[in-house]
Amino acid sequence: MYVTPRPDPIEDPLYGIRLGLMGALAYLAIPILNPALPPIIAALPVGLIASQRRAFDPGKAIGGVVAMIVLPWIMTWFVEWLRPMPLVYVAAMWLVYFSGFLLILRSGAQAGMLIVVVAVLMSVMGMHGNATVEFLRDGFVQASLVALVVGPLVYLLLPPRTREKQVDDPKPGGGNTTLGAAIRATVLLGLSFWLYAVMQPSDMMMAVVAAMVLVFPTRNAVFDEARQRVRATFYGGAIAVGVLALFTLSPNLPILLGLIFLSGLWLGQKMLNGTRPSMVYQYAFSVALALIAGALSTQDPVYATFTRIVLTLTGAFTAAFTVALLDAMTGWREEAEPDAQGPTVT
Repeated sequence: MYVTPRPDPIEDPLYGIRLGLMGALAYLAIPILNPALPPIIAALPVGLIASQRRAFDPGKAIGGVVAMIVLPWIMTWFVEWLRPMPLVYVAAMWLVYFSGFLLILRSGAQAGMLIVVVAVLMSVMGMHGNATVEFLRDGFVQASLVALVVGPLVYLLLPPRTREKQVDDPKPGGGNTTLGAAIRATVLLGLSFWLYAVMQPSDMMMAVVAAMVLVFPTRNAVFDEARQRVRATFYGGAIAVGVLALFTLSPNLPILLGLIFLSGLWLGQKMLNGTRPSMVYQYAFSVALALIAGALSTQDPVYATFTRIVLTLTGAFTAAFTVALLDAMTGWREEAEPDAQGPTVT
C-alpha cells in the first residue's frame, strides 16, 4: 500500500505549527458541536488533513471528506438491514473486508484502507444496536465537516513554501492477491468479534489500529507496521497522560488547547526530522487527541490509555502473526513477478 512520504522541511517548514494548530482547532469543535463521540471529532480531521504533503490539494481534501461521509451512510444502511440475519451479516462483512483488502493489494491505493476502516468500525458498532451505529455515522459526518473547515483554514494561515502538489505513486502488489485478501479478511473478521467482546462502544476507534497492520503484502512489512502502531500508541498515550495531568492543575479550555497545540508542534517537528518514520508521529497525535477527548468526556484517563495500549499490543501483534503465518503456509506472495517490490515505509 502507498505510504505517505515524510514532509520536506525545505518545502514546508511550517508543517509542525500547522499540525499543532489543526489539532487545537479540531478539539475546539467539540464544545461547539457537543458530539456523542468526541474522540472522532478530535482525531479524524487531523488524520484527513495531516496526510497531505506539499501544497494544499482541494481535490484530495474534498474527496476525503466526501468519502468519510458517504461510506458511513452506506455502511449504516447495510448494517441495519443485515443485522437481524446473523449469518448473512457475518458473510456480508467478510465480503466488504475482502473487497477493501483486494483493492489495496492489487492497486496499492489508500481508498481500500478507507473501506476497511469504516467497515470495521461500523460493523462492530452495529453489533451494539442501531442507535450506536447511527451515533458513529453522525460522528463521521460531523468530523468530516470539521475537516472541511479546518483544513483550508490552516493552509491559508500557514501555507507551505512550495506550490507544487504531492503526486501519489501507489505500488500494486504481486502474487495471488485474491488469496492474500481472503486471508486478511478472515483474520479481521475474527478480530472484529474480539473487539465487540472486550471493548466499550466509546473505545471503538481503537479498531483502526488492528485493521491497519493487515494491508501489507509481505511478512516483514506486516510486523514492521505492527511495531510502528504500537510505538505510536505508546507515544500518544504518554502525551495524553501528560496533557491531562497538566490540565488538572488548571482546568480551562484555553490551557487545554495550548497543550494540544504544543503537542502537535513537537510531533510535527519530529515528522520533519525525527528518527522514526513520519507516520509514527502523525498517528501518535491522533491517538493523543482521541485519548484526551475520550478521557474528558466519558472515560477514565488511566483506563482509556491502558485499554488502548493493551488492545494495540494484543490485537496488532496477534493479527500480524496470524497473517504472516498464513502467508507463509499458502505462499501466495511467491507467485509475484520477479521485479515486483513491496511498499517501502519512509
